[in-house]
Amino acid sequence: MSALAKTDDGLLVRPHDAQLLYVLAHGAGAGMRHHFLAQAADVFAARGIATYRYEFPYMQTGKSRPDSPTVAQAAVRKAVAAAARVAPGLPILAGGKSFGGRMTSQAQASQPMPGVRGLVFLGFPLHAPGKPGTTRAEHLTSVDVPMLFLQGTHDEFAQLDLLQQVVKGLGDRAMLHLIAEGDHSFKVPKRTGKNEADVMNELADTIHEWAATHA
Repeated sequence: MSALAKTDDGLLVRPHDAQLLYVLAHGAGAGMRHHFLAQAADVFAARGIATYRYEFPYMQTGKSRPDSPTVAQAAVRKAVAAAARVAPGLPILAGGKSFGGRMTSQAQASQPMPGVRGLVFLGFPLHAPGKPGTTRAEHLTSVDVPMLFLQGTHDEFAQLDLLQQVVKGLGDRAMLHLIAEGDHSFKVPKRTGKNEADVMNELADTIHEWAATHA
């Protein structure tokens, strides 16, 4: 059983048996109440993972253009600090969906955030669709905590061979878990025999198992 609490800065879902706190940022086009994040929070809670969702300033003000990296990184730091206050005592993971995960990693790379023991990416946006490259990942070499990449094999924002190259280059600090035939939103074709719930459970189980040895 878990409880949803609205704080001044975000949404906290904390199960009674919480073992971890995942500070979960949204992607570029949808806020913290998006179906994917709301569902993730519930499924993660069933594994003893509390979540703290928040929004970047541009989303709070109804703008469509994401904030600059400087503004976004400041928002990440503020959210991590707020999460630690509302759910004290829990080991902290940080990251999020696409843009939110990348801004979190940039914040951690520029100056480690207090209490953060690992980063979890739900679809790392390695490059824009149709424009393969790895420059967006260059800062990851400066991240000082373990990283878990959860990625669909058909993600148009991360050409698989390039992402595998990036993760391999990070060595023991990074782990890549692939969702077979998943896209950037982790949607999979019916032919896989999996539905949305199956994929969400796979993501949650992977985070839970990884955190047990890395966070």
